[in-house]
Amino acid sequence: MRFEHLGAQPRIHPDAVVSPTAVVSGDVTIGAGCQVLHGAVITAEGGPITLGEYVIVMENALIRASATHPVHIGSHVLVGPTASLSGAVVDDEVFLATGVRVFNGARIGTRSEVRIGAIVHLRTVLPPDSVVPIGWVAVGDPARVLSPDRHEEIWELQKELDFPGYVFGLDRETPDLMIQLTERYGAALARHRDDRRLD
Repeated sequence: MRFEHLGAQPRIHPDAVVSPTAVVSGDVTIGAGCQVLHGAVITAEGGPITLGEYVIVMENALIRASATHPVHIGSHVLVGPTASLSGAVVDDEVFLATGVRVFNGARIGTRSEVRIGAIVHLRTVLPPDSVVPIGWVAVGDPARVLSPDRHEEIWELQKELDFPGYVFGLDRETPDLMIQLTERYGAALARHRDDRRLD
């Protein structure tokens, strides 16, 4: 399913194959040889998404851009089933395995592997040829790759990256943080009420 969002329509190369149950919404460019499988969602929430050539987006993966965090995925990249990528840059020849999470402002270098269930956190930079092991967390610039049992170290690095401020423009110490966050974000997402289905 293709949707016009905020006046922008997806541009899909004629050699690309997009499943009829995938959703492609807004300012999305999909290059030659790409495959977007069943249930995948590629949604440009006010910022562009670009997929290079021969990108495979597998079942139920989510790729999301925002006005302040566009997405660029290079060529010959595999985005595994149920992976989630938001507002990030992924260079060529990268493997994002099943269930990985890549957050806003992250950059993943050429030929890197983010293995099953691993996380590349907010504003984290992985150099070329990096590996994030199964279930591990990459955080910071330069990235530190830590096992999930090292929560305190991860949090010390993560809190400086300021997720609520960077993504939502809100101070973490705001007393009614979740009220402000959900109302503000909900208003932005409500722009989908004017989307137009194209197929």
